[in-house]
Amino acid sequence: MKRVVKSGVGWRIGWNPEAEQFKGLVGADDWAIELTEAELNDFCQLSGRLVETMNQLACELMEEEKIACEAQSNLLWLEVEGYPYAYSLRLILSTGRCAEGNWAACAVPDLVQAAQMLQVF
Repeated sequence: MKRVVKSGVGWRIGWNPEAEQFKGLVGADDWAIELTEAELNDFCQLSGRLVETMNQLACELMEEEKIACEAQSNLLWLEVEGYPYAYSLRLILSTGRCAEGNWAACAVPDLVQAAQMLQVF
């Protein structure tokens, strides 16, 4: 398996199975954070779960109603905030480097779709 980097407007995600410690990468146009394999696995799983939650809530909220949902593991914390059809995503690493990043609503659908297709876990 070789290195994979996927990117689009406002997002990027990568996987390098040959890297010693930081096999994953997430970022936007102007920032990036290297992740361990476990951190990338958690990011992919939790971001997918948050998208499912927002999709489920769409029919329960009024169109102009905003919401925030969060999910976390021992390694990182994620939050989506906005409308069920357009929301930002925020990441905070809980251990080690203690980094933080966020993606605009326009980048989130493609980023999460790419994260689900990495099939790292």
